[in-house]
Amino acid sequence: MTNPMGGGGRRGAGLPTPPQGWPVGSYRTYAEAQRAVEHLAKQDFTVQDVTIVGVDLMQVERVIGRLTWGKVIGTGIVSGAWLGLFFGLLVSLVVSGSPVAPLVMGIIGGVIFGLVTAVVPYAATRGQRDFASTMQLVAGRYDVLCDPKSATQARDMLARLAV
Repeated sequence: MTNPMGGGGRRGAGLPTPPQGWPVGSYRTYAEAQRAVEHLAKQDFTVQDVTIVGVDLMQVERVIGRLTWGKVIGTGIVSGAWLGLFFGLLVSLVVSGSPVAPLVMGIIGGVIFGLVTAVVPYAATRGQRDFASTMQLVAGRYDVLCDPKSATQARDMLARLAV
């Protein structure tokens, strides 16, 4: 499991540094590299000596659909309504009286906010980007590196996994 806050004492603290260690395995997918590290962990190997490195990085944009004014407006209304409902519920917890008014005002305000934040950026593209997509950073391969003092042992353990 990774620490999203960085730190951790050993590697990863401070500025980014190139990975160190000897290659003990190379895999086509991250899942395969993760499986290899899991195998080492189950064999009571010191996994703190292991690093998974993505090599030949690519930014991949996967198109998920066409955008139209109707979809943009609908998405803005729905996401704004959810946000407004959330804030309306929070306000209704701290005000006295009926909780209906804060909920209604929250939803109305959220819908307006959602519409503005969805429509303005779409209008600014002027038809130059009429599709929705997701971005991913993927690697051509994933290498598992290990501290030199235990790399031979790790390589031997991973060789048994492939069999």
